[in-house]
Amino acid sequence: MASHTNPAITANGGATRLTLVFLWLAGGCFGLASAEDVPLPKSRPSVWMEPHTFREAAGPDFDSADVTSAPTECDQRLRAIAAIEPVPRLIGPDACGGEDMVRLDAVTRPGGARIELKPAPVLRCAFAESVASWLRDEAAPRVEKLGSILRAVETYDAYECRGRNRVPGGKLSEHGKGNAVDLRSFILADGRVVTLTDVTVAKDFRDGLRDSVCHRFTTVLGPGSDSAHESHIHVDLIERRGYRMCQWDVRTPPPKEVAAGVPLPAPRPRIDRSTASRKM
Repeated sequence: MASHTNPAITANGGATRLTLVFLWLAGGCFGLASAEDVPLPKSRPSVWMEPHTFREAAGPDFDSADVTSAPTECDQRLRAIAAIEPVPRLIGPDACGGEDMVRLDAVTRPGGARIELKPAPVLRCAFAESVASWLRDEAAPRVEKLGSILRAVETYDAYECRGRNRVPGGKLSEHGKGNAVDLRSFILADGRVVTLTDVTVAKDFRDGLRDSVCHRFTTVLGPGSDSAHESHIHVDLIERRGYRMCQWDVRTPPPKEVAAGVPLPAPRPRIDRSTASRKM
């Protein structure tokens, strides 16, 4: 049987399809145009503006004649009590870096025993000398009262070009000058790890550490200073006029709940209901 096609329907169908294609193309072009008209968000500025030339990075006070591999007087004093690797000068964006920097690998105690620093911090020599002297003369003898010997110190942060508390655009941290280090824990010869902010560590030991470190350095930040220093102790030698900042709360474990220590009343005697009903 021969099929018959209605020419009117075919023509109308072709026109309809052509109209749909035109509308789809028009809609796509409109969508592209709309997307192009929407402004993209501005890129976030970097924390530090990267220098374009060595002169910008080095700063106006840089003199190449001052760069030398000869040890400074500070280097010579520090070598007597520590194992170091000299870093004559670090250059970073803005005011980061400094002269006479060293990597403090270990502190040498009288008799030759070493106190390793892990990871070894990069510090300004004068500051590294203070850190090494404190570990050698004050921290290590206090650790011995715990019944062991100080073998290593776990550090958290040292030289890093950044703002204080890593706030973008904030004032340059002393870390950016190699003038600060964060201390997390002491590792003892018997394998114990003594975390400086651990409330279960003997309080008199932590009190003594706090007193000694606050007399040695101009800034000490720990628990109680801000949320960024709850798990470690920050020390630096920032120059101030006439005052020091010592903010380290030596905390104790929270008190036990009183209810937990109150004895429960004795259980009531069991009543035999069958016997009681016969007596009634």
